[in-house]
Amino acid sequence: MSVTTAPSPWPAPPAARPDGGWRFGREQAVPLAWLFDLRRNVSITPRQLMGCYALLCAVSLTVAAGFWLHGVTIVSLFTGVELLAVGVALLVFARHAGDRETITLADGEMSVVQQVGPAVEQVRFRAEWVRVEPVADDGSLVELSGEGRSVRVGRHVRPEMRVALAQELRRALRLARAAGAQAVDQEP
Repeated sequence: MSVTTAPSPWPAPPAARPDGGWRFGREQAVPLAWLFDLRRNVSITPRQLMGCYALLCAVSLTVAAGFWLHGVTIVSLFTGVELLAVGVALLVFARHAGDRETITLADGEMSVVQQVGPAVEQVRFRAEWVRVEPVADDGSLVELSGEGRSVRVGRHVRPEMRVALAQELRRALRLARAAGAQAVDQEP
């Protein structure tokens, strides 16, 4: 008789996360603050993109020069148009590669900074008045509102993960409110 073992069909229990269970945010110990840095998911940095474009230009211009030497000069015109079109498309891509949303919760204040291309918008809320709600349904953007203003965040988060983002924002707000209440209780 022999003994055979099979892997368990149950997933392994999740390991304790070193960041305190935060997926999107980071908790800062001193001073007590939370930072949510939501960035666009880009597979290539603008510097790498420029290197690829330079390589493409070098190869295309080498081929065009070969045709030029053999008397086919029209290829150079099409090569120039092609490289110009690709350059414009890559410039548009690179312009938005650094898009991000940064949400900071510190000292009883929530600050939301949205950077889209060259434009930067900032909205500040008092933490005790902020409401976190979905705009429409599951998968929609998360709306932060309070004091007569609102801002929608989560553009760079997958739609199925936006509910988790909203839950983390609510959790950070609860912790910030509790810390603020303790600070008020400790004052003489």
